[in-house]
Amino acid sequence: MAIITLNYEYLERLCRIDKDTILAAIPMIGSDIERLEEDHADVEFFPDRTDLYSVEGVARAMRGFLGIETGLPGYQVEESGISFSVDPGLASIRPVLGSAVIRNLSFDDASIESVMALQEALHWAIGRGRSKVAIGVHDLSAIRPPFRYIASDRDRQFVPLDYTDPMTMEEILSEHPKGKMYAGIVEHFDRFPLIVDSEDQVLSFPPIINGELTRVTSETTDILLDVTGTDERAVQNTVAIICSALAEAGGRIESVSIDGVISPSLAPVERIIDADACGRLLGVPITKESIIPLLEKMRFGAEPLDGSQVRVLVPCYRADIMHDWDIFEDVAIAYGFNAFSATLPPTFTIGREDPPQKLAKIVSDSAIGLGYTEVMPFTLTNERISYDSMQRPRSDRALHVLHPISVENTMLRTDLMPLLLEILQLNKHRELPQRIFSVGDVNDCVVTYQKAAGVAIHPGADFSEIYATVDALLRELGSVTAIIASEDPAFLSGRQGAIMIGEEKIGCFGEIHPDVILAFELEHPVIGFEIDLRPFL
Repeated sequence: MAIITLNYEYLERLCRIDKDTILAAIPMIGSDIERLEEDHADVEFFPDRTDLYSVEGVARAMRGFLGIETGLPGYQVEESGISFSVDPGLASIRPVLGSAVIRNLSFDDASIESVMALQEALHWAIGRGRSKVAIGVHDLSAIRPPFRYIASDRDRQFVPLDYTDPMTMEEILSEHPKGKMYAGIVEHFDRFPLIVDSEDQVLSFPPIINGELTRVTSETTDILLDVTGTDERAVQNTVAIICSALAEAGGRIESVSIDGVISPSLAPVERIIDADACGRLLGVPITKESIIPLLEKMRFGAEPLDGSQVRVLVPCYRADIMHDWDIFEDVAIAYGFNAFSATLPPTFTIGREDPPQKLAKIVSDSAIGLGYTEVMPFTLTNERISYDSMQRPRSDRALHVLHPISVENTMLRTDLMPLLLEILQLNKHRELPQRIFSVGDVNDCVVTYQKAAGVAIHPGADFSEIYATVDALLRELGSVTAIIASEDPAFLSGRQGAIMIGEEKIGCFGEIHPDVILAFELEHPVIGFEIDLRPFL
Protein backbone atom coordinates (compact mmCIF):
# COMPACT_ATOMS: atom_id res chain seq x y z
CA MET A 1 0.00 0.00 0.00
CA ALA A 2 1.13 3.57 -0.66
CA ILE A 3 0.44 6.31 1.86
CA ILE A 4 0.09 9.71 0.16
CA THR A 5 0.23 13.05 1.97
CA LEU A 6 -2.54 15.42 0.87
CA ASN A 7 -1.83 19.07 1.67
CA TYR A 8 -5.21 20.65 2.49
CA GLU A 9 -4.58 24.05 0.91
CA TYR A 10 -3.22 22.58 -2.32
CA LEU A 11 -5.99 19.95 -2.45
CA GLU A 12 -8.76 22.54 -2.02
CA ARG A 13 -7.18 24.73 -4.69
CA LEU A 14 -7.18 21.88 -7.23
CA CYS A 15 -10.58 20.41 -6.26
CA ARG A 16 -12.36 23.76 -5.95
CA ILE A 17 -14.21 22.51 -2.86
CA ASP A 18 -13.59 22.39 0.90
CA LYS A 19 -11.40 19.70 2.47
CA ASP A 20 -14.12 18.31 4.75
CA THR A 21 -16.26 17.35 1.75
CA ILE A 22 -13.23 15.76 0.07
CA LEU A 23 -12.17 13.81 3.16
CA ALA A 24 -15.70 12.50 3.63
CA ALA A 25 -15.73 11.17 0.04
CA ILE A 26 -12.22 9.68 -0.14
CA PRO A 27 -13.12 6.42 1.71
CA MET A 28 -15.96 5.85 -0.77
CA ILE A 29 -13.49 5.36 -3.65
CA GLY A 30 -11.85 2.48 -1.78
CA SER A 31 -9.06 4.17 0.19
CA ASP A 32 -8.32 4.58 3.88
CA ILE A 33 -7.48 7.75 5.76
CA GLU A 34 -4.53 6.84 7.97
CA ARG A 35 -4.30 10.07 9.96
CA LEU A 36 -5.58 13.64 9.97
CA GLU A 37 -3.17 16.44 10.84
CA GLU A 38 -3.61 20.18 11.10
CA ASP A 39 -2.42 20.94 7.56
CA HIS A 40 -2.57 17.58 5.80
CA ALA A 41 -4.04 14.10 5.70
CA ASP A 42 -2.21 10.82 5.07
CA VAL A 43 -4.28 8.52 2.85
CA GLU A 44 -3.54 4.92 1.89
CA PHE A 45 -4.22 3.90 -1.71
CA PHE A 46 -4.08 0.47 -3.35
CA PRO A 47 -0.96 -0.29 -5.42
CA ASP A 48 -3.01 -0.62 -8.62
CA ARG A 49 -4.26 2.99 -8.46
CA THR A 50 -0.93 4.66 -9.19
CA ASP A 51 -2.77 7.62 -10.72
CA LEU A 52 -3.84 8.57 -7.16
CA TYR A 53 -0.28 8.81 -5.85
CA SER A 54 -0.27 12.62 -5.98
CA VAL A 55 -2.45 15.49 -4.79
CA GLU A 56 -3.12 16.31 -8.44
CA GLY A 57 -4.36 12.79 -9.20
CA VAL A 58 -6.57 12.68 -6.12
CA ALA A 59 -8.03 16.09 -6.97
CA ARG A 60 -8.87 14.96 -10.52
CA ALA A 61 -10.65 11.84 -9.19
CA MET A 62 -12.51 13.81 -6.51
CA ARG A 63 -13.77 16.42 -8.96
CA GLY A 64 -15.38 13.62 -10.94
CA PHE A 65 -16.69 11.64 -7.97
CA LEU A 66 -18.24 14.77 -6.42
CA GLY A 67 -19.77 15.88 -9.73
CA ILE A 68 -17.65 19.04 -10.08
CA GLU A 69 -16.06 17.99 -13.38
CA THR A 70 -17.04 14.69 -14.99
CA GLY A 71 -16.06 12.83 -18.12
CA LEU A 72 -12.75 12.17 -19.82
CA PRO A 73 -9.96 14.67 -19.01
CA GLY A 74 -8.41 16.02 -22.20
CA TYR A 75 -4.64 16.53 -22.37
CA GLN A 76 -3.19 18.36 -25.36
CA VAL A 77 0.38 17.54 -26.36
CA GLU A 78 2.28 20.13 -28.42
CA GLU A 79 5.61 19.66 -30.17
CA SER A 80 8.64 20.92 -28.26
CA GLY A 81 11.21 20.54 -31.04
CA ILE A 82 13.46 18.76 -28.53
CA SER A 83 15.03 15.42 -29.37
CA PHE A 84 16.74 12.52 -27.59
CA SER A 85 19.09 9.92 -29.03
CA VAL A 86 19.58 6.50 -27.41
CA ASP A 87 22.97 4.78 -27.49
CA PRO A 88 22.66 1.22 -28.95
CA GLY A 89 25.14 0.17 -26.24
CA LEU A 90 22.31 0.46 -23.71
CA ALA A 91 20.44 -2.48 -25.25
CA SER A 92 21.70 -4.93 -22.63
CA ILE A 93 21.85 -2.40 -19.78
CA ARG A 94 18.75 -0.19 -19.58
CA PRO A 95 17.32 0.25 -23.08
CA VAL A 96 13.91 1.92 -22.68
CA LEU A 97 13.47 5.71 -22.51
CA GLY A 98 10.34 7.86 -22.23
CA SER A 99 10.37 11.65 -22.03
CA ALA A 100 8.33 14.84 -22.13
CA VAL A 101 8.66 18.57 -21.58
CA ILE A 102 6.27 20.31 -19.18
CA ARG A 103 6.15 24.13 -19.32
CA ASN A 104 4.44 27.00 -17.52
CA LEU A 105 4.58 25.36 -14.10
CA SER A 106 4.25 27.44 -10.97
CA PHE A 107 5.87 25.50 -8.16
CA ASP A 108 5.46 26.16 -4.46
CA ASP A 109 6.46 24.00 -1.52
CA ALA A 110 3.25 21.94 -1.66
CA SER A 111 3.44 21.22 -5.40
CA ILE A 112 7.17 20.36 -5.28
CA GLU A 113 6.49 18.00 -2.37
CA SER A 114 3.65 16.39 -4.34
CA VAL A 115 5.83 15.83 -7.44
CA MET A 116 8.69 14.37 -5.40
CA ALA A 117 6.31 12.10 -3.47
CA LEU A 118 4.71 10.92 -6.74
CA GLN A 119 8.16 10.15 -8.12
CA GLU A 120 9.15 8.02 -5.11
CA ALA A 121 5.77 6.25 -4.94
CA LEU A 122 6.01 5.29 -8.61
CA HIS A 123 9.56 4.05 -8.06
CA TRP A 124 8.07 1.64 -5.52
CA ALA A 125 4.78 0.67 -7.17
CA ILE A 126 5.78 0.43 -10.84
CA GLY A 127 9.55 0.64 -10.75
CA ARG A 128 10.24 -2.28 -8.38
CA GLY A 129 12.69 -0.18 -6.40
CA ARG A 130 13.95 1.61 -9.58
CA SER A 131 15.12 -1.63 -11.22
CA LYS A 132 12.23 -1.67 -13.71
CA VAL A 133 11.53 2.08 -13.95
CA ALA A 134 13.42 5.17 -12.72
CA ILE A 135 12.30 8.80 -13.03
CA GLY A 136 14.27 12.00 -13.50
CA VAL A 137 12.80 15.52 -13.27
CA HIS A 138 15.08 18.36 -14.45
CA ASP A 139 15.01 22.16 -14.62
CA LEU A 140 15.03 22.70 -18.39
CA SER A 141 16.54 26.20 -18.16
CA ALA A 142 19.87 24.80 -16.95
CA ILE A 143 20.50 22.48 -19.91
CA ARG A 144 20.67 22.61 -23.70
CA PRO A 145 19.00 20.18 -26.14
CA PRO A 146 19.35 17.90 -27.99
CA PHE A 147 19.89 15.27 -25.29
CA ARG A 148 21.69 11.95 -25.41
CA TYR A 149 21.06 8.79 -23.40
CA ILE A 150 24.39 6.99 -23.48
CA ALA A 151 26.35 4.06 -22.08
CA SER A 152 29.17 5.87 -20.27
CA ASP A 153 32.53 4.81 -18.89
CA ARG A 154 32.41 4.16 -15.15
CA ASP A 155 34.97 6.88 -14.34
CA ARG A 156 32.84 9.75 -15.73
CA GLN A 157 32.51 12.59 -13.18
CA PHE A 158 29.64 14.94 -12.30
CA VAL A 159 28.14 16.63 -9.23
CA PRO A 160 25.30 14.44 -7.89
CA LEU A 161 22.19 15.89 -6.26
CA ASP A 162 22.75 17.34 -2.76
CA TYR A 163 26.55 17.40 -3.22
CA THR A 164 28.95 20.23 -4.14
CA ASP A 165 31.97 18.35 -5.49
CA PRO A 166 32.22 16.09 -8.54
CA MET A 167 32.29 12.33 -8.03
CA THR A 168 32.94 9.50 -10.44
CA MET A 169 30.03 7.18 -11.07
CA GLU A 170 31.84 4.39 -9.23
CA GLU A 171 32.35 6.74 -6.25
CA ILE A 172 28.64 7.56 -6.28
CA LEU A 173 27.79 3.86 -5.99
CA SER A 174 30.11 3.38 -3.02
CA GLU A 175 29.77 6.72 -1.18
CA HIS A 176 26.51 8.51 -2.04
CA PRO A 177 23.48 7.35 0.05
CA LYS A 178 21.36 6.80 -3.08
CA GLY A 179 24.28 5.10 -4.80
CA LYS A 180 24.74 2.61 -1.98
CA MET A 181 20.98 1.96 -1.88
CA TYR A 182 20.57 1.20 -5.60
CA ALA A 183 24.06 0.09 -6.65
CA GLY A 184 22.91 -3.51 -7.13
CA ILE A 185 20.88 -2.52 -10.20
CA VAL A 186 23.86 -1.43 -12.34
CA GLU A 187 27.15 -2.28 -10.63
CA HIS A 188 27.63 -5.50 -12.62
CA PHE A 189 27.64 -3.66 -15.99
CA ASP A 190 30.87 -2.60 -17.71
CA ARG A 191 29.34 0.79 -18.54
CA PHE A 192 26.67 2.87 -16.84
CA PRO A 193 23.58 4.66 -18.27
CA LEU A 194 23.94 8.45 -18.37
CA ILE A 195 21.86 11.34 -19.75
CA VAL A 196 23.75 14.37 -21.07
CA ASP A 197 22.87 17.51 -23.02
CA SER A 198 24.40 19.00 -26.18
CA GLU A 199 27.19 20.57 -24.12
CA ASP A 200 27.97 17.19 -22.46
CA GLN A 201 26.59 18.36 -19.12
CA VAL A 202 25.22 15.50 -16.99
CA LEU A 203 21.49 15.51 -16.24
CA SER A 204 21.14 12.11 -14.64
CA PHE A 205 22.76 8.79 -13.79
CA PRO A 206 19.68 6.56 -14.00
CA PRO A 207 18.46 4.77 -11.97
CA ILE A 208 20.74 6.14 -9.21
CA ILE A 209 20.75 9.94 -8.92
CA ASN A 210 20.14 13.18 -10.82
CA GLY A 211 22.79 15.84 -11.23
CA GLU A 212 22.82 18.89 -8.98
CA LEU A 213 22.83 20.98 -12.18
CA THR A 214 19.14 20.31 -12.90
CA ARG A 215 17.69 20.57 -9.37
CA VAL A 216 14.01 21.61 -9.43
CA THR A 217 13.21 24.61 -7.18
CA SER A 218 10.29 26.95 -6.60
CA GLU A 219 11.78 29.13 -9.39
CA THR A 220 11.52 26.34 -11.97
CA THR A 221 8.85 26.86 -14.64
CA ASP A 222 9.86 24.36 -17.35
CA ILE A 223 10.98 20.80 -16.71
CA LEU A 224 12.34 17.91 -18.72
CA LEU A 225 11.04 14.51 -17.67
CA ASP A 226 13.03 11.36 -18.33
CA VAL A 227 11.84 7.86 -17.47
CA THR A 228 14.27 5.01 -18.08
CA GLY A 229 13.77 1.31 -17.56
CA THR A 230 13.66 -2.23 -18.85
CA ASP A 231 9.94 -2.53 -19.66
CA GLU A 232 8.34 -0.43 -22.40
CA ARG A 233 4.78 -0.56 -21.04
CA ALA A 234 5.84 0.33 -17.50
CA VAL A 235 7.94 3.27 -18.74
CA GLN A 236 5.15 4.70 -20.91
CA ASN A 237 2.55 4.28 -18.15
CA THR A 238 4.84 6.17 -15.78
CA VAL A 239 5.32 9.00 -18.27
CA ALA A 240 1.54 9.28 -18.75
CA ILE A 241 0.84 9.36 -14.99
CA ILE A 242 3.41 12.10 -14.32
CA CYS A 243 2.48 14.22 -17.35
CA SER A 244 -1.25 14.08 -16.58
CA ALA A 245 -0.60 14.98 -12.94
CA LEU A 246 1.52 17.99 -13.92
CA ALA A 247 -1.12 19.01 -16.48
CA GLU A 248 -3.63 19.07 -13.60
CA ALA A 249 -1.21 21.43 -11.82
CA GLY A 250 -1.39 23.82 -14.79
CA GLY A 251 1.51 22.58 -16.89
CA ARG A 252 1.58 22.53 -20.69
CA ILE A 253 2.71 19.16 -22.05
CA GLU A 254 5.10 19.05 -25.00
CA SER A 255 6.39 16.00 -26.84
CA VAL A 256 9.99 14.88 -27.32
CA SER A 257 11.34 12.94 -30.29
CA ILE A 258 13.30 9.86 -29.17
CA ASP A 259 15.17 8.54 -32.22
CA GLY A 260 12.19 9.66 -34.30
CA VAL A 261 9.52 8.20 -32.00
CA ILE A 262 7.25 10.78 -30.36
CA SER A 263 6.81 10.66 -26.56
CA PRO A 264 4.44 10.87 -24.75
CA SER A 265 1.07 9.67 -26.03
CA LEU A 266 -1.71 10.85 -23.73
CA ALA A 267 -4.52 9.54 -25.93
CA PRO A 268 -7.24 7.44 -24.25
CA VAL A 269 -7.66 3.73 -24.92
CA GLU A 270 -10.98 2.53 -26.33
CA ARG A 271 -12.84 -0.48 -24.90
CA ILE A 272 -16.30 -1.88 -25.67
CA ILE A 273 -18.20 -3.12 -22.63
CA ASP A 274 -21.62 -4.70 -22.06
CA ALA A 275 -23.87 -2.84 -19.61
CA ASP A 276 -26.04 -5.94 -19.04
CA ALA A 277 -22.94 -7.97 -18.10
CA CYS A 278 -21.97 -5.24 -15.64
CA GLY A 279 -25.43 -5.33 -14.03
CA ARG A 280 -25.37 -9.12 -13.72
CA LEU A 281 -21.94 -9.10 -12.10
CA LEU A 282 -22.80 -6.35 -9.61
CA GLY A 283 -26.31 -7.60 -8.93
CA VAL A 284 -27.88 -4.17 -9.38
CA PRO A 285 -30.10 -2.74 -12.14
CA ILE A 286 -27.51 -1.24 -14.54
CA THR A 287 -28.66 -0.24 -18.03
CA LYS A 288 -26.87 1.27 -21.01
CA GLU A 289 -28.42 4.64 -20.18
CA SER A 290 -27.63 4.55 -16.44
CA ILE A 291 -24.04 3.34 -16.78
CA ILE A 292 -22.82 6.34 -18.79
CA PRO A 293 -23.09 8.98 -16.00
CA LEU A 294 -21.51 6.49 -13.59
CA LEU A 295 -18.55 6.04 -15.94
CA GLU A 296 -18.23 9.79 -16.45
CA LYS A 297 -18.25 10.24 -12.67
CA MET A 298 -15.11 8.05 -12.60
CA ARG A 299 -13.52 10.20 -15.36
CA PHE A 300 -14.08 7.79 -18.27
CA GLY A 301 -15.46 8.87 -21.60
CA ALA A 302 -18.59 6.91 -22.56
CA GLU A 303 -21.15 6.74 -25.36
CA PRO A 304 -23.90 4.20 -26.14
CA LEU A 305 -23.66 1.72 -29.01
CA ASP A 306 -26.11 -0.84 -30.36
CA GLY A 307 -27.85 -3.18 -27.95
CA SER A 308 -26.38 -3.05 -24.46
CA GLN A 309 -22.86 -2.14 -25.57
CA VAL A 310 -21.06 1.03 -24.51
CA ARG A 311 -17.87 2.53 -25.92
CA VAL A 312 -15.58 3.50 -23.05
CA LEU A 313 -12.56 5.79 -23.39
CA VAL A 314 -10.03 4.92 -20.68
CA PRO A 315 -7.78 7.84 -19.61
CA CYS A 316 -4.07 7.48 -20.35
CA TYR A 317 -3.18 7.43 -16.64
CA ARG A 318 -5.38 4.42 -15.76
CA ALA A 319 -2.72 1.73 -16.12
CA ASP A 320 -4.80 -0.57 -13.89
CA ILE A 321 -7.58 -1.11 -16.46
CA MET A 322 -6.78 -4.48 -18.03
CA HIS A 323 -10.22 -6.18 -18.17
CA ASP A 324 -13.87 -5.16 -18.47
CA TRP A 325 -14.29 -6.13 -14.82
CA ASP A 326 -11.84 -3.38 -13.83
CA ILE A 327 -14.28 -0.91 -15.39
CA PHE A 328 -17.22 -2.64 -13.68
CA GLU A 329 -15.46 -2.11 -10.35
CA ASP A 330 -15.34 1.63 -11.03
CA VAL A 331 -19.05 1.52 -11.92
CA ALA A 332 -19.70 -0.07 -8.51
CA ILE A 333 -17.71 2.70 -6.80
CA ALA A 334 -19.67 5.39 -8.65
CA TYR A 335 -22.97 3.61 -7.90
CA GLY A 336 -22.02 3.74 -4.22
CA PHE A 337 -21.15 0.79 -2.00
CA ASN A 338 -23.66 2.12 0.53
CA ALA A 339 -26.39 1.83 -2.13
CA PHE A 340 -26.06 -1.95 -2.39
CA SER A 341 -28.76 -3.80 -0.46
CA ALA A 342 -27.63 -6.06 2.37
CA THR A 343 -29.22 -9.48 1.85
CA LEU A 344 -28.70 -12.96 3.22
CA PRO A 345 -27.08 -15.49 0.86
CA PRO A 346 -29.57 -17.81 -0.87
CA THR A 347 -27.93 -20.94 0.61
CA PHE A 348 -27.43 -21.93 4.25
CA THR A 349 -25.03 -24.52 5.62
CA ILE A 350 -23.79 -25.68 9.01
CA GLY A 351 -20.03 -25.57 9.40
CA ARG A 352 -17.53 -27.23 11.69
CA GLU A 353 -14.11 -26.23 12.91
CA ASP A 354 -11.37 -26.84 10.36
CA PRO A 355 -8.80 -29.33 11.78
CA PRO A 356 -5.77 -27.11 10.96
CA GLN A 357 -7.48 -24.18 12.68
CA LYS A 358 -8.24 -26.34 15.70
CA LEU A 359 -4.55 -27.23 15.89
CA ALA A 360 -3.57 -23.59 15.38
CA LYS A 361 -5.71 -22.63 18.38
CA ILE A 362 -3.82 -25.12 20.56
CA VAL A 363 -0.50 -23.58 19.49
CA SER A 364 -1.85 -20.06 19.91
CA ASP A 365 -3.21 -20.66 23.41
CA SER A 366 0.04 -22.34 24.46
CA ALA A 367 2.28 -19.60 23.06
CA ILE A 368 0.21 -16.86 24.69
CA GLY A 369 0.48 -18.74 27.96
CA LEU A 370 4.27 -18.73 27.54
CA GLY A 371 4.29 -14.93 27.24
CA TYR A 372 4.30 -14.55 23.44
CA THR A 373 2.14 -12.10 21.47
CA GLU A 374 0.51 -13.25 18.25
CA VAL A 375 1.24 -11.36 15.02
CA MET A 376 0.09 -11.85 11.41
CA PRO A 377 2.93 -11.37 8.88
CA PHE A 378 2.14 -10.71 5.23
CA THR A 379 1.67 -13.70 2.93
CA LEU A 380 3.90 -12.16 0.24
CA THR A 381 7.61 -11.67 0.84
CA ASN A 382 10.88 -11.82 -1.13
CA GLU A 383 14.03 -13.89 -1.49
CA ARG A 384 16.20 -11.40 0.40
CA ILE A 385 14.13 -11.73 3.58
CA SER A 386 13.35 -15.44 3.28
CA TYR A 387 16.78 -16.74 2.32
CA ASP A 388 19.62 -14.22 1.92
CA SER A 389 19.19 -12.51 5.30
CA MET A 390 18.72 -15.90 6.96
CA GLN A 391 21.97 -17.22 5.39
CA ARG A 392 19.98 -20.03 3.81
CA PRO A 393 20.21 -21.14 0.16
CA ARG A 394 17.39 -19.99 -2.09
CA SER A 395 14.78 -22.67 -2.68
CA ASP A 396 13.61 -23.78 -6.11
CA ARG A 397 10.31 -24.74 -4.44
CA ALA A 398 9.27 -21.13 -3.81
CA LEU A 399 6.14 -19.98 -5.66
CA HIS A 400 6.89 -16.65 -7.34
CA VAL A 401 4.51 -13.87 -8.36
CA LEU A 402 4.46 -13.58 -12.17
CA HIS A 403 4.10 -9.78 -12.23
CA PRO A 404 5.06 -8.44 -8.75
CA ILE A 405 4.16 -4.83 -8.00
CA SER A 406 7.35 -4.26 -5.99
CA VAL A 407 10.67 -5.90 -5.10
CA GLU A 408 9.30 -6.48 -1.60
CA ASN A 409 6.52 -8.82 -2.78
CA THR A 410 7.94 -11.35 -5.23
CA MET A 411 7.00 -14.74 -3.72
CA LEU A 412 4.66 -16.54 -1.34
CA ARG A 413 6.21 -17.17 2.05
CA THR A 414 7.86 -20.54 2.58
CA ASP A 415 8.74 -19.90 6.24
CA LEU A 416 7.37 -17.73 9.04
CA MET A 417 10.45 -17.04 11.15
CA PRO A 418 12.12 -14.63 8.66
CA LEU A 419 8.95 -12.53 8.63
CA LEU A 420 8.90 -12.46 12.45
CA LEU A 421 12.48 -11.18 12.43
CA GLU A 422 11.38 -8.50 9.98
CA ILE A 423 8.64 -7.49 12.44
CA LEU A 424 11.25 -7.25 15.20
CA GLN A 425 13.27 -4.99 12.89
CA LEU A 426 10.27 -2.71 12.38
CA ASN A 427 9.71 -2.56 16.15
CA LYS A 428 13.27 -2.27 17.43
CA HIS A 429 12.41 1.15 18.90
CA ARG A 430 9.98 -0.61 21.29
CA GLU A 431 10.95 -1.71 24.78
CA LEU A 432 12.35 -5.18 25.45
CA PRO A 433 11.76 -8.03 25.89
CA GLN A 434 9.72 -8.74 22.78
CA ARG A 435 8.29 -12.22 22.23
CA ILE A 436 6.09 -12.78 19.17
CA PHE A 437 4.69 -15.81 17.34
CA SER A 438 2.57 -16.66 14.33
CA VAL A 439 0.62 -19.66 13.08
CA GLY A 440 -0.30 -19.64 9.41
CA ASP A 441 -0.08 -20.91 5.86
CA VAL A 442 3.19 -21.34 3.99
CA ASN A 443 3.82 -22.73 0.51
CA ASP A 444 5.96 -25.52 -0.85
CA CYS A 445 5.59 -24.93 -4.59
CA VAL A 446 1.80 -25.36 -5.10
CA VAL A 447 1.18 -27.12 -1.75
CA THR A 448 -0.16 -24.97 1.09
CA TYR A 449 0.23 -26.11 4.68
CA GLN A 450 0.59 -24.66 8.19
CA LYS A 451 3.61 -23.78 10.29
CA ALA A 452 4.07 -22.23 13.72
CA ALA A 453 7.00 -19.97 14.54
CA GLY A 454 8.13 -17.68 17.32
CA VAL A 455 11.03 -15.35 18.11
CA ALA A 456 12.16 -13.49 21.20
CA ILE A 457 14.65 -10.64 21.60
CA HIS A 458 16.20 -9.35 24.82
CA PRO A 459 19.70 -9.17 26.34
CA GLY A 460 19.33 -12.50 28.15
CA ALA A 461 17.84 -14.55 25.29
CA ASP A 462 19.64 -17.93 25.10
CA PHE A 463 19.33 -21.56 24.04
CA SER A 464 17.92 -22.70 27.39
CA GLU A 465 14.94 -20.34 27.08
CA ILE A 466 14.00 -21.37 23.54
CA TYR A 467 14.51 -25.07 24.37
CA ALA A 468 12.06 -24.74 27.27
CA THR A 469 9.55 -22.92 25.05
CA VAL A 470 9.71 -25.56 22.32
CA ASP A 471 9.49 -28.40 24.88
CA ALA A 472 6.32 -26.89 26.36
CA LEU A 473 4.71 -26.44 22.93
CA LEU A 474 5.50 -30.00 21.88
CA ARG A 475 3.95 -31.37 25.09
CA GLU A 476 0.74 -29.46 24.35
CA LEU A 477 0.68 -30.82 20.79
CA GLY A 478 0.81 -34.30 22.27
CA SER A 479 3.00 -36.16 19.81
CA VAL A 480 6.17 -38.18 20.37
CA THR A 481 9.11 -36.09 19.16
CA ALA A 482 12.85 -36.06 19.60
CA ILE A 483 15.44 -33.26 19.67
CA ILE A 484 18.77 -33.77 17.92
CA ALA A 485 21.70 -31.53 16.98
CA SER A 486 21.41 -29.66 13.68
CA GLU A 487 23.44 -27.39 11.40
CA ASP A 488 21.11 -24.67 10.14
CA PRO A 489 23.11 -21.57 9.04
CA ALA A 490 20.36 -19.32 10.44
CA PHE A 491 21.35 -20.40 13.99
CA LEU A 492 24.56 -20.45 16.00
CA SER A 493 26.46 -23.71 15.62
CA GLY A 494 26.21 -25.81 18.77
CA ARG A 495 23.29 -23.76 20.10
CA GLN A 496 20.49 -25.09 17.94
CA GLY A 497 18.34 -28.17 17.60
CA ALA A 498 16.20 -30.06 15.08
CA ILE A 499 12.73 -31.38 16.00
CA MET A 500 12.23 -34.92 14.74
CA ILE A 501 9.32 -37.34 14.42
CA GLY A 502 10.92 -40.64 13.55
CA GLU A 503 13.37 -39.93 10.73
CA GLU A 504 11.54 -36.77 9.58
CA LYS A 505 12.73 -33.29 10.54
CA ILE A 506 9.67 -31.14 11.25
CA GLY A 507 11.19 -28.09 12.90
CA CYS A 508 14.18 -26.15 14.17
CA PHE A 509 15.05 -23.81 17.04
CA GLY A 510 18.00 -22.12 18.66
CA GLU A 511 19.96 -18.90 19.04
CA ILE A 512 19.87 -16.80 15.87
CA HIS A 513 23.27 -16.36 14.22
CA PRO A 514 24.86 -12.89 14.77
CA ASP A 515 25.15 -12.31 11.00
CA VAL A 516 21.38 -12.89 10.66
CA ILE A 517 20.76 -10.50 13.56
CA LEU A 518 22.86 -7.85 11.80
CA ALA A 519 21.10 -8.51 8.47
CA PHE A 520 17.82 -7.54 10.16
CA GLU A 521 19.52 -4.53 11.85
CA LEU A 522 18.80 -5.85 15.35
CA GLU A 523 20.99 -5.07 18.35
CA HIS A 524 20.32 -7.80 20.93
CA PRO A 525 20.42 -11.62 21.10
CA VAL A 526 17.49 -13.30 19.35
CA ILE A 527 16.11 -16.82 19.73
CA GLY A 528 13.52 -18.53 17.59
CA PHE A 529 11.71 -21.69 16.52
CA GLU A 530 9.68 -22.94 13.57
CA ILE A 531 7.55 -26.11 13.43
CA ASP A 532 5.73 -27.84 10.56
CA LEU A 533 2.25 -28.63 11.93
CA ARG A 534 1.24 -31.28 9.38
CA PRO A 535 2.44 -34.27 11.48
CA PHE A 536 0.24 -33.18 14.40
CA LEU A 537 -3.06 -33.18 12.48
